[in-house]
Amino acid sequence: MIAVSCIFCLPNTLEVAKIFKALSDDTRIKIAYALSIESELCVCDVANIIGSSNATASHHLRLLRNLGLAKYRKEGKLVYYSLDDAHVKQLIKVAFEHQKEVV
Repeated sequence: MIAVSCIFCLPNTLEVAKIFKALSDDTRIKIAYALSIESELCVCDVANIIGSSNATASHHLRLLRNLGLAKYRKEGKLVYYSLDDAHVKQLIKVAFEHQKEVV
């Protein structure tokens, strides 16, 4: 148990909350899950997976990128996205494993 005097020693919980808030959106968790399975996907592939336009997929991917959950690389006119690192992939994996246990 955390002592009351140590509550102010906690890391920046607001930034962690932003990560969970981003992943609480059904579309973004679908994208993150797809990226946890594939090493990288182009925007058009993500749009097909989530059943949206390229613009909508790009919007969600940009939000994930801005929060440090995804990264991208350009190849000509195509933009490929992947999860930022193993921590993000593990977070997605653990969330889905937990969901299977509580159902």
